[in-house]
Amino acid sequence: MLDYTPPEDLLVGRTVLVTGAGDGIGRAVSKGLAAHGATVVLLGRTLSKLESVYDEIEAAGGPQPAIYPMNFEGATERDYLQLAETLERELGTLEGLIHNAAQLRLLSRIDDYDAATWYQVLQVNLNAPFMLTQACLPLLRKAREGSVVFMSDRVGRRGKAYWGAYGVSKFGLEGLMQILAEELSGDGHIRVNSLDPGPCRTSLRRYAYPGEDPHTLPSPDSVVPWLLWLLGPDSAGTNGQALTVER
Repeated sequence: MLDYTPPEDLLVGRTVLVTGAGDGIGRAVSKGLAAHGATVVLLGRTLSKLESVYDEIEAAGGPQPAIYPMNFEGATERDYLQLAETLERELGTLEGLIHNAAQLRLLSRIDDYDAATWYQVLQVNLNAPFMLTQACLPLLRKAREGSVVFMSDRVGRRGKAYWGAYGVSKFGLEGLMQILAEELSGDGHIRVNSLDPGPCRTSLRRYAYPGEDPHTLPSPDSVVPWLLWLLGPDSAGTNGQALTVER
């Protein structure tokens, strides 16, 4: 995978929705997708960050992206349906969906974990991807081919003490990915996979490991080739896989 060199026109004519697009991996991936021809829908809760990514894509000559601010903490089923209706009206179809947004909040023993924070993290990290995917499935089915990617984490594949709701939410995403991949396998043109990006220089990583020197970590740009492969036609037939970025 590290040797994968995508053609410049890999994603021309495709629309991809990226959650958590304003920062970190979401920002890097959005710019990478646009650089290879995708029309990117930038979804996040902070408008100023989304506008900054929008400006960078336009300045680089990429297709004009779209901005859709949304706060997953308070979003309802109706909000996701309205998003899907807007995408269908403005863009027609959806070829890709990257679930990148995530919240950590705190590291704590299960003994001490407060219920309000537990609910909030699961709402952002697990319930939101479920509702967003469900709302967007008709758009993915309208496309010639589609790809859904859930950004995972090693603590969602093997339990680790103190990761609480974040770890549980990532385990849930892995289960959702497997179930959805099997349910859609008969469609033949929508593939569903998860990707663990490994340690990266992101704000969530800084929050979890405040004493770590961020300059010792790979840039979020190192994840981009993997997602280009998963979003493009070269990954046809790859479905239901829990992948890990190898460096």
